[in-house]
Amino acid sequence: MLLIRCPYCDEDRPEVEFAYAGEAHVARPADPSALSDDEFRDFLYVRSNTRGLMAERWRHVHGCGRFFNALRETVSDKFHATYKAGEPRPQGDAP
Repeated sequence: MLLIRCPYCDEDRPEVEFAYAGEAHVARPADPSALSDDEFRDFLYVRSNTRGLMAERWRHVHGCGRFFNALRETVSDKFHATYKAGEPRPQGDAP
């Protein structure tokens, strides 16, 4: 079982309390109506799907209910760090 630290509750909790919410730090378009259909499709659905360390969004569904970001190794499932939404991605062992 994985333990994930919620940065808002400041506790390690079992993974069943959390929900994956996609890639973190996705740049939102300033004017979505100015995008072509292909550009809008890419914004909505195309993600990097990185093999290795990746910044992801998670939600503590059965706890505080808040969204936060995490650095997770996609190959081993190891969480390197979790941080509050809106905070910059931590440096360190990130590629």
